[in-house]
This record gives sequence, C-alpha cells and structure tokens, in this order.
Amino acid sequence: MIAIIDYDAGNIRSVEKAVDFLGNKAIVTREAKELLSADKVILPGVGAFGDAMKRLTEYDLIGVIRELVRRGTPFLGICLGLQLLFESSEESPGVQGLGLLKGKIRRLPEGSKEEGRKIPNIGWNSLSFPTKGRLFEGVPEGSFVYFVHSYYLDAEDKSIVKARIDYGTAVDASVESGNLFACQFHPEKSSEVGLKILRNFLELPV
Repeated sequence: MIAIIDYDAGNIRSVEKAVDFLGNKAIVTREAKELLSADKVILPGVGAFGDAMKRLTEYDLIGVIRELVRRGTPFLGICLGLQLLFESSEESPGVQGLGLLKGKIRRLPEGSKEEGRKIPNIGWNSLSFPTKGRLFEGVPEGSFVYFVHSYYLDAEDKSIVKARIDYGTAVDASVESGNLFACQFHPEKSSEVGLKILRNFLELPV
C-alpha cells in the first residue's frame, strides 16, 4: 500500500492520480495507523514552509514521519515535501523544519533582465547527476523535469545529492539518504521521465 500524507497541501491529488496510473493503490491519509502500516509513503507539497510545518504539527504528523524514517519505510518528499525534510528555510525565519537531513532552504537569486531568469522558477529544466541515485535508474542525464519553486535546497552533505540543475546557482534538485528520497521538481507533472522516476520509487524493495 502506498500512503500519501494529507496535510492540506496543494498537489496531493495529482500525486495520487500518478500513483494510481502506475498501477498502485494510493490512499490519502493523515491517520497514524494507516501511515505506519504503508509499504511506502509520499510527502507532497505546494505552499509556504512555515504554514506546512504548522499543519504537520496540528495534525500530529511530525512524530509519525520520524517513526516512518526510523523504521526504514521508503519515504519520498516532493517539492515542498523535500524542503520540509531539512532544517530551516529563508522563507519562514525562525521556523524549524523536520531536520531529518542537514541543509538550508534558500531563496533563488534574482536574475537581471538580460538573463531572463524569473522567480519563481516555473518550467522545465534538465537534470545533471553528480552521483546516480536509485530514483534515476534508466533516466538519461540531461532529462527534463518540471519545477515550480522560489526556494531551493543547499544540502550540507553533498554526497546525498543525486540530481542538480542550474538556475543562477547550483540547485540540489534531488537527494537520497538511506530510505529517504526527495525531489524539488514534480515527477507527477514531468511526463514520461517523471513517471519513470516515480515508478522507480514505487518499485523499491521494502
């Protein structure tokens, strides 16, 4: 069973549809018993870092997430779901993230008019692979995926970074550490490449 954490995030239904399309039954839940009995868990997210941490706290989900990670359940964060796994974000000063991985979420740098780089970064960017992660088995380097974000991960331990893009700075676009996986981009909106990445997660051994 695939569980998607329900904390009123914006892209939950699109993730659910993608998982179902790939032949897996997804449940959307915030019930601890259902989450802890799942084979794999996905934390999606669109919105503000501080608001998301507030909702995770209100729904008593922080302890559940920590327990899932402790048990070794394969866990995938998507977009804001990636950012929440880390320590803090410049978007919400003073708000602590889950702190499951070390690193900061920083504001994307403004671009000049000549550069044509806008904030937020909305659109397709090509991935480079510093080291190949399990999510990217069978995915060629240079593949394009879809981003919507104004803040980006600067991971403290660069060995966990499995994909990057350049957007005025090096953006750590995907990480893998043990049973923790995360993508700043939206695999559920990234056409065949995104579905392949999502399928790789769903087919991980448990």
